[in-house]
Amino acid sequence: MDIIVEKARELGALLQKDERYLKFAEAQKVNESDTALNELIAKLQFAQSAFQAEAAKPDKSEAKLQELDKEFGQLYAQIMANPNMRAYEEAATEIDSLMKYINAIFTLCLQGEDPATCEPHEEHGCSCDCESCSGCN
Repeated sequence: MDIIVEKARELGALLQKDERYLKFAEAQKVNESDTALNELIAKLQFAQSAFQAEAAKPDKSEAKLQELDKEFGQLYAQIMANPNMRAYEEAATEIDSLMKYINAIFTLCLQGEDPATCEPHEEHGCSCDCESCSGCN
């Protein structure tokens, strides 16, 4: 096996032992078992589909679109008020930040930086739009 792939698998195993991953996995499991939350998510998806279907009609009703948009907003607010969803979002943000940080280190290494000392700018308040900076993504 390629040594780089082997080390990536080792890193993956370490990630799965990290407290941020464990928190994320638990939050995901709790969300999946939250029946009320899943019903709200299904309603939200239906409202979104209904909005898209109405918007695609040549004779679309602006009143209907506003009604569907309002319904979508209310459902979204209910979903985000759910403590399980809030915990999931927090855990997902932490995992996403970790992965961006790791990927930024890899990017810097591919740009010739010293793997032992390179430090991504994103975590240190760089002034650029990090989405467009190859050093932060």
